[in-house]
Amino acid sequence: MLVLWFAMLSGLAQGEARDVHKYFFDQKLGDFKSDLANAKKEGKRGILLMFEQEDCPWCYRMKTTILNQSEVQDYFKKHFQIYHMDIKGDVTMVDFKGRETTEKKYSEENRVRATPVFGFIDLEGNMVFRFTGVAKDVNEFLLVGRYVVEGAYKTQSFPVYKQHAK
Repeated sequence: MLVLWFAMLSGLAQGEARDVHKYFFDQKLGDFKSDLANAKKEGKRGILLMFEQEDCPWCYRMKTTILNQSEVQDYFKKHFQIYHMDIKGDVTMVDFKGRETTEKKYSEENRVRATPVFGFIDLEGNMVFRFTGVAKDVNEFLLVGRYVVEGAYKTQSFPVYKQHAK
């Protein structure tokens, strides 16, 4: 009975759950400089990188409770190209400056040690905001997106923005 009650409450709190790899992440081509040019052409605000690692319970939680929600997917896809990056990965890639590197080296250069980390990259290729860890819920993660999209990161910290957000 308790399980049924919890399932009903969970369903009320969430929108439509959709496959995170199909509806949230874009297909990685391995050339972020080129991806950035595409983001500009498409009128996006930038690129969102989810730094993760295999068997990360917090990454799994984000993917199965927040990133899989249609409201989150629709909002972030409207404003960003979105990619995931394995912080221990040996996959070769081109960074935003056009340098060849690996996912692991790029993660190290950006001092990503814990996962998940959501790095917001502006249209110039600069990481302008990082959100580390698990969002409390869908609303908090949407607030993170609004914080970047509205440019509030330029004038105030996220905790201050969050405190004054409605």
